[in-house]
Amino acid sequence: MTVQNARPIGAHHPSVRDLLTVRKDGAPGRIMIEGRWEHDRLLATKTPIDTFFWCPEASTTYAAERIAERATEVYRISEKLLSRLARKTRSDGLISVVRLPVWQPHTFRFTNSSLVLVADGVEYAGNLGTLIRTVDAANADCLVLTSRRARPSHPAVYSASRGTVLTTPVLEFDEVSQAARWLRGHGFRVHLADPAATGSYRCRAYDGPTAFVVGSEGSGLSKAWHEQGCEAVSIPMLGQADSLNVALSAGILLFEARARKDGW
Repeated sequence: MTVQNARPIGAHHPSVRDLLTVRKDGAPGRIMIEGRWEHDRLLATKTPIDTFFWCPEASTTYAAERIAERATEVYRISEKLLSRLARKTRSDGLISVVRLPVWQPHTFRFTNSSLVLVADGVEYAGNLGTLIRTVDAANADCLVLTSRRARPSHPAVYSASRGTVLTTPVLEFDEVSQAARWLRGHGFRVHLADPAATGSYRCRAYDGPTAFVVGSEGSGLSKAWHEQGCEAVSIPMLGQADSLNVALSAGILLFEARARKDGW
């Protein structure tokens, strides 16, 4: 489809109501994307675009045309409607709804260089997006979610992940025991990131499949993970703060293990 064929619609159109649902993170499995660089990242993947909303007064035809070619439905909206729909101060007149990829636990195959991050009870969409971006940056195999509160479909996850939510495998388990059993079934050695642990994260070999479990921003790791018999590691705090942001902690742990595994 092309933007020349875009159908003008108003605020009461069913697709607008659908977009508002996605915008509120009310449609699990689908995510709202807005802005120029966000769409550039989207177009760099093979992700199908369900619906594209274009405001010609706020965007260039060239940028819109590239997106419209991939979209199933293309609509033209006014600046007034754009201001109602956009979450960002500057959306560049480009808003899309896409489906997130679905990953299945049984399809994964791991080696001694494999690296997995588990996020337990993550509360904030921004932190979830940063964790996804960190998993990608450290060339880890996937992010596992347990007891999660924030969903990957929240629009803030896309921006915080720099679009890597479309390409980084994210798995979710209903129970902590299921996630632990899956990891152990694949030979992973699981390390709990616990500020109270006496062993430093640097005193580990990380010579086989390795998983780190980080806790929520407010209450840390759930009791269920401590009951799994995993060894705990800590990042030494040298100042007055007693802990680090969850995404920063995850980055330190993942890159330490990656450096050990890859010899750099």
